[in-house]
Amino acid sequence: MPRSIFTPSAPGQDRFDAYAQGNQSFIPHLLPQTAVGLPVYQTLELLSKRYGFEAVHQALDPAQTIGSPVKSRPDGQWLRSCRMVGINVRTIGTFWNVINYVLTLPAAHNSIHLLPVWEPGVVGSLYAMVSWNINPEFFSTELQRVFPGLDTPEKQLKVVVNLLHLMGRTVGMDVIPHTDRFSEMVLTRPELFEWVRRDGPVLVDQSGYVTEEVAGHIRTWASQNPLAESSAALFGPTSDYTGRLQRRLSLIHYLVERGYETLPMTMAPPYRELYSKPDSFVTDEYGQKWYDYGFQHPGPFSRVFGPLTRYRFYEGQGGKANSLLDFTRPNEAAWTYVCEQYYACQQQFGFDFMRGDMAHVQMRPGGVPAQIDAWYDPLRSIKRYVQAQGVPYFGFFAETFLAPPDDMGYGDEIAHLEAIEADTTLGDLQATVVGSVEFNTRFRQYIDLAATRRFAPAFTVMTADKDDPRFDAFYRSGNVARYFVSLFMPQLPSYVGLGFEVRNPHEQRGANEEYTKLYVFQIRDEAEVDKVTSGPFVWGHNQTQFATLTQLRLLAEALLPELEDQPFRWLIPPDPTGQQRLIAWTIGSGKGYVFVASLDPANPVRHLSLPLTLEPGETLSFLYDTTEPEPVHQATPNPYFLSLPALAPGACRIYRRKKPA
Repeated sequence: MPRSIFTPSAPGQDRFDAYAQGNQSFIPHLLPQTAVGLPVYQTLELLSKRYGFEAVHQALDPAQTIGSPVKSRPDGQWLRSCRMVGINVRTIGTFWNVINYVLTLPAAHNSIHLLPVWEPGVVGSLYAMVSWNINPEFFSTELQRVFPGLDTPEKQLKVVVNLLHLMGRTVGMDVIPHTDRFSEMVLTRPELFEWVRRDGPVLVDQSGYVTEEVAGHIRTWASQNPLAESSAALFGPTSDYTGRLQRRLSLIHYLVERGYETLPMTMAPPYRELYSKPDSFVTDEYGQKWYDYGFQHPGPFSRVFGPLTRYRFYEGQGGKANSLLDFTRPNEAAWTYVCEQYYACQQQFGFDFMRGDMAHVQMRPGGVPAQIDAWYDPLRSIKRYVQAQGVPYFGFFAETFLAPPDDMGYGDEIAHLEAIEADTTLGDLQATVVGSVEFNTRFRQYIDLAATRRFAPAFTVMTADKDDPRFDAFYRSGNVARYFVSLFMPQLPSYVGLGFEVRNPHEQRGANEEYTKLYVFQIRDEAEVDKVTSGPFVWGHNQTQFATLTQLRLLAEALLPELEDQPFRWLIPPDPTGQQRLIAWTIGSGKGYVFVASLDPANPVRHLSLPLTLEPGETLSFLYDTTEPEPVHQATPNPYFLSLPALAPGACRIYRRKKPA
């Protein structure tokens, strides 16, 4: 085995030099919390030495575009083989720190998903976008000091995407079919959303006529509150954040005082037929009262997202008390609007794919129709629109959990994923414990789906949504096996969230600041004790996990280039019954490798035999074991199978296979 793979933490400058000279695709042993603190000048020096001054200089010009690494692909199917890393920019402070963090990632992690980048609204939720302006909190003053021309968050985002492309990464944006309930979009284009009129706590009108009334009131308010600059938009110039906020709050108060508000967004069947709860409300920080909503006929997963409202993609069936939708009557203006807006974002910043938020939403009670028309799903339409404008490689990563039929959406979610033309989907492996029957069953299902369907589920290690105190039990064991499979098993794409590499074991609940999920929103209300955060994100200090994952990254660096496009074969696939907690596969022909992983974090695998026979003269030599500091004894061949040494709980192992010349 090459000594360089296991070189211990060398003097710091040696590691930086190896990266700058192109000998490593990342900086080994560089802790992420250290990386995000690197000075701008040091990062630029590294990148300039590695990629050349001219290339970096071009990338730092927001008027120029560095082409996508997948620009020659004919469609978005490249997503089926990517290893994605999800980054909540709020946890690392600025867009620029995305570049610093990526310095810690090997080339195997070839795709970056940025959680929503737009200006947020209620409770600071990244998914409650309030405008199409880029979130000002992600602006780096240090970067502006070095490059005064990078004086807006939009310019800084553009150069960060440019640099990520230069570093060989694809970059994805969240596409969100909803906004804050009183976003600037809602107030400037009320006809694109569903409005209701209430009399105190009681809903009195949910018909389409309410929208016309709202539009009239907005015009009246605008005439009574003119801007000094007649050419400015309804809320004023983008740079005047405080002024825009104050005007928006004034208009919200004006409308709510007259009984108007948007209908909140819902999740899971039945989606519709909401009522207002007269005795349940919250008062926001501006003194505005908001009544909670409930379902008249709730299902097991029904949920109302009070701060959000969905675009009105379909007209209603009519009647003041009827909130049901007529799927034969699309509100074409809403479809055109979201397609054009997200295409404009893709063009402005150079995004390579979209992560379709809440892609599981399928609101037709009859399920997926036999004939899929142009108005079936907005996420599908956005993908198609962007591709049709000359970006054929634009991919679609869908947020669905592969739930049973009629759980998260009406009908069969697998059929829905086919109908919306998703390339990959998130799945829900991250919400199971490694070694459980549930984990094995889902894992095996995802493999079968990837082999038989147009989309491939992801082998998801952890997401920002699951880095939450409620889900600590998922990550107290089996983490190395999760990551090992995500790197070396090529049949599924993979996804891992920022911070997993150093995440604390959390045998006891950690402080709120240790969880990336709690930075998706910004809650300051001390009554929300389980969600409120004070100060910046706190990185984990799991040195053992970081050291092991670093070794795996170095192995991936050495092995994966020669295994690209090589034949893959399962030797022992995941066992959905849970009786067999060992998996094994082989990649390559001639010179190849055998990968073995225990999915039992608690018990050793003692009886380990692989259905693999060696040809005359073929050798199988031990390469690496995640728990054994020294080589274990070799595999023992016989005419029927290979007998291997026992695996420690949760251990993973690699053998080198070499056939005679």
